[in-house]
Amino acid sequence: MPELISHASDNPEFARVVELRQIRDLLRFDFDISPEPREAVALAGLLGAQAVRKLRFVGRLVPVAKGGWALEAELGATVVQTCVVSLEPVTTRIDEPVRRAFVPQAATGPEIVVSPDEDDEVEPLGDRIDLGRIATEALALALPAYPRKAGAMLQAGGDDDADRPRPFAALAALREKLGPGDT
Repeated sequence: MPELISHASDNPEFARVVELRQIRDLLRFDFDISPEPREAVALAGLLGAQAVRKLRFVGRLVPVAKGGWALEAELGATVVQTCVVSLEPVTTRIDEPVRRAFVPQAATGPEIVVSPDEDDEVEPLGDRIDLGRIATEALALALPAYPRKAGAMLQAGGDDDADRPRPFAALAALREKLGPGDT
């Protein structure tokens, strides 16, 4: 069974790299990955979250026509973010299917046209696939951009409004002072 590489210079937070030359003769490559505690801390920092409590990425890579690979996986994660209203912790549970097709560069020629507008699940194929990076990207896309704790609401109005400057009120007062013929 091929071993996943847990370090990559281009992904210091959570790398799980599979060298495709090691799995090219397999009918499928199953994986089940989770970050170590220090990696979970690094992921939280990368995502701007307070904590990544759990993360599990389970799936398989299967070879497809023309030397490509298809990834089918499930991402499960529990992430603690900061509420944009109250600044209190908000726990979010993510359960997402993840699909990717890795297509060799030569296959993107006249026979197969890959447009970024049409399919964001198609990626160029190199000599390795970083499963940790795919899990991180999927998690980043699934997390709420503006997490809000249940019931948290912005205060509308209040005593603070009385002290705010009102530029149009000053213009209206000037207009009254000048009179109707002076404007």
